[in-house]
Amino acid sequence: MASPKRGLGKGLDSMIPKKLTTSEPKEKIEKKEENVSRETLIKISEIEPNSEQPRRNFNEDSLHELAESIKQYGILQPLLLQKKGKYYEIIAGERRWRAARLAGLKEVPAIIKEYTSQEMLEIALIENIQREDLNPIEEAQAYQRLITEFKLKQDELAERVSKSRSAITNSLRLLKLCPQVQTMLIDELISSGHARTLLPIEDSQQQETIAHRIMDEKLSVRETEKLVRALLKKDEEKTQEKTKKDDSIFYRDLEEKIKEIIGTKVSIQAKSKKKGRIEIEYYSQDELDRIIELLMSVEGK
Repeated sequence: MASPKRGLGKGLDSMIPKKLTTSEPKEKIEKKEENVSRETLIKISEIEPNSEQPRRNFNEDSLHELAESIKQYGILQPLLLQKKGKYYEIIAGERRWRAARLAGLKEVPAIIKEYTSQEMLEIALIENIQREDLNPIEEAQAYQRLITEFKLKQDELAERVSKSRSAITNSLRLLKLCPQVQTMLIDELISSGHARTLLPIEDSQQQETIAHRIMDEKLSVRETEKLVRALLKKDEEKTQEKTKKDDSIFYRDLEEKIKEIIGTKVSIQAKSKKKGRIEIEYYSQDELDRIIELLMSVEGK
C-alpha cells in the first residue's frame, strides 16, 4: 500500500502566499492585495539560481523527463523568486527552472516575495525534502546550517520541517562519516542504512574499507551490522591485549627497581589496575632478617 504524501512543513506553508477568495468583502480583499504577491510571468534570462540552495546534484535524465512534461502541460506550480538587483533569485523551484530552459521556454510563472536568509534556506530545504530531491548528505548539511547559522535547536528545526527529532538527529550523524564514505552515499553506492552502521567505526580508513566491501560484495544492512560488530570486537581485543602488554612492561620495570633496593628477587602480580600482590623471595634466615631490618628502617624514616 502506497504511503500517503507528507504535508508541507509549517515554515513553508506559512511563507507562501495564499490565493484570495472572492467570498470575502471587496474592501477586505483589496486590503489583502496590498501585502500579497501575485503570480506573474518572468523571463528565464532574468532568473538565476540561489547559491545557498541545499541541493547540489540534479539528475539529468529526470530533468529531461520533466522538460518533456513541461512541453506538454506547462509549469503547473510557479517558481518562488526574490528580487536581487537586476535579477530574480530562485527561492524554490530550481529544478522546474532548469527543466523549463531545456524545454525552450522563454518565460516561467513565478511569485515574487521578500524573505530573510533563514526563510530562504528553510523554504528551499522543505521543498526539496517534500519532493525527496535531496541526497542524505545534502539534507544533513542543510539541517546543520540552520542549527549553526540561525541557532535553531533540533526540536525547533524538527517542527519547522515536519520531521521527528530523531530523524533530524540520525540525519546529522551522517556528517560524522569520513568524506570518502559521504561521497559514496551521495553517489548511491551505499544506502543511508549502510552508512549508519559505519558510524561506530572511528577510523576513517576502516570506514572506507567496509564501505567498499558493502559495494563490492553487495552486503545487506544486516550483514554489514554483523561485519561491523565483529570488527569492533576484534579492535577491542587488540586494545585490551596492548594494554595488558604495556602493563606487563611497567610491572617488570618496577620489579627490577625494587630488586635493586632490596637485593633479592621481587614479583608483582596485578589482579586489576588497583589490586595486586608483591612477593619478595629470600633464601635463608639471615637474608629474611636483612630484608625485615631494611623494611623496618624505611618505616622508621
